[in-house]
Amino acid sequence: MKKILDSHALMIFLEKEPGFEKIESLFIDATQKDNNLLMTTVNYGEVYYIVLRECGQKKLNEIKRIIDTLPIDIIDADKNLAEQAALFKASKKISYADCFAAALAKINSGEVITGDEEFRALEKEVKISWV
Repeated sequence: MKKILDSHALMIFLEKEPGFEKIESLFIDATQKDNNLLMTTVNYGEVYYIVLRECGQKKLNEIKRIIDTLPIDIIDADKNLAEQAALFKASKKISYADCFAAALAKINSGEVITGDEEFRALEKEVKISWV
């Protein structure tokens, strides 16, 4: 089953917050099995702007280098993905960016890796693995 990272999960890893070990374990497993985790460009963009806003360009450059070493495939948001995300947004109280992670999981029959409580609204729609 494909594992989909939302921005919250990646931030947990980058900031070594509680749950860090679970994300680290997923990265190790993905590397050993040559089965990268997935993340949408929208969710990557969330991490990008949060780090830039809160920490500045120098820290962002460092974080980008770290992300580039991780077993994550960044998936472009195409029309199919945008439509599925829009269906979730139209019917659930959840951020639009989070809808993209959920849409990627739905399209790939995968599971979202997150600690973001907003995803509770989608537990009947997609599989969620809580951090």
